[in-house]
Amino acid sequence: MSDTQTNQTWGGRFTESTDAFVAAFTASVEFDRRMYRQDIEGSMAHARMLARVGVLSREDCEAIVRGLEEIRAEIERGEFEWSLALEDVHMNIEARLIERIGDAGKRLHTGRSRNDQVATDIRLYLRDAIDAIQTELRRLLGGLAELATRETDTIMPGFTHLQVAQPVTFGHHLLAWFEMLKRDYERLVDCRKRVNVMPLGAAALAGTSYPLDRHYTAQLLDFAAPCANSLDAVSDRDFAIELTAAAAILMTHLSRMAEELVLWSSAQFDFIDLPDRFCTGSSIMPQKKNPDVPELVRGKVGRVNGHLIALLTLMKSQPLAYNKDNQEDKEPLFDTVDTVLGCLRAFADMVPALRPKRDNMRRAARQGFATATDLADYLVRKGVPFRDAHEVVGKAVRLGVETNRDLADMTLAELQRFSPLVEDDVFAVLSLEGSVAARDVLGGTAPNRVREAAAQARTWLAELA
Repeated sequence: MSDTQTNQTWGGRFTESTDAFVAAFTASVEFDRRMYRQDIEGSMAHARMLARVGVLSREDCEAIVRGLEEIRAEIERGEFEWSLALEDVHMNIEARLIERIGDAGKRLHTGRSRNDQVATDIRLYLRDAIDAIQTELRRLLGGLAELATRETDTIMPGFTHLQVAQPVTFGHHLLAWFEMLKRDYERLVDCRKRVNVMPLGAAALAGTSYPLDRHYTAQLLDFAAPCANSLDAVSDRDFAIELTAAAAILMTHLSRMAEELVLWSSAQFDFIDLPDRFCTGSSIMPQKKNPDVPELVRGKVGRVNGHLIALLTLMKSQPLAYNKDNQEDKEPLFDTVDTVLGCLRAFADMVPALRPKRDNMRRAARQGFATATDLADYLVRKGVPFRDAHEVVGKAVRLGVETNRDLADMTLAELQRFSPLVEDDVFAVLSLEGSVAARDVLGGTAPNRVREAAAQARTWLAELA
């Protein structure tokens, strides 16, 4: 990166050059140059609008658009020389444009400021980022829906407080993850609506005296509408905070999934086998197969949460309108997008490929008296008040603890010691299959309900395509 050029775009008022340290300290080009596509796209639209309203000649507009296209190609070929002295992506591209096409390039900035330019670039960038995140999220949701469809009858223990609570199906558990991530997807859809509003034309803070057609520019850039207030357009970053908040919730959900994958792949649970390509070994213990991908995803939620706090803190004391503080919005945003995309890609590849160990899941579901509630419900249907049934079953569980047996392993005579209402049909209730089948309500774990929910999930995904 070159630092030999001098920024002549604003230097007329100054009597001395910027201190070298200050120039480096205040420059953003090392990180904001990733927005070059959005910056060029916005500049092309601005030039075409200026020509449409007669502020720019058709010849100058054509020269600007052609020059910007050539600069974009230079950047993508790796031939563009970025200058730290030119501060940011905007001034680097504009300086190169002037170098290529002369005075016509100097007319591009008519009717705009870096304030509305950068706000537009960020919105264009985040719009693209949201689309990319949604693509990866759809892949993960599709994988979950397909895996849930295959595992509708696979019985596993359901937990509360990480203690065995009631039997559920593995498909039902996977669809719980699906519902969490579906809400994340919907949050992104809603967030995109507020991102997709155009600041360009707000200029520095007060609008401009040139007869800009902001609706035409918005149309060229596929924005829903121009921002309604010039002060607000250039100064707020709530749309960026909202995206980061949505990302933090999404990452929290991925972290919860990751925690269960780590637990389930351990020898103590042994519910699943993660493909080797998503794991690593130990440098000293040859038997180890470490679930590095879910562990890293679990860890990366911290950086996204941190970025959310950073952006909230960045904005909390800023007076209207634009302040240099807002330069600090980009690195947290960029890292949030990179982190979320990476985690989603890893999970979208890994989760559909995991292999459930069905026998181990079933064996675990038989521990911890998972069908105790079913016995209580059985007694309630016989006319016993629930609180009395709860006490009866608690006594039966105590016997099971003392004799190291599950309720289903007790004899009819033993169960009748606790209630004479117990009959032979109780064992159908105490079976794992009977327990999950009994939860035949909307949202329940009964296999037919899980199949129905998985089909609805696939339909919802198909409608997004």
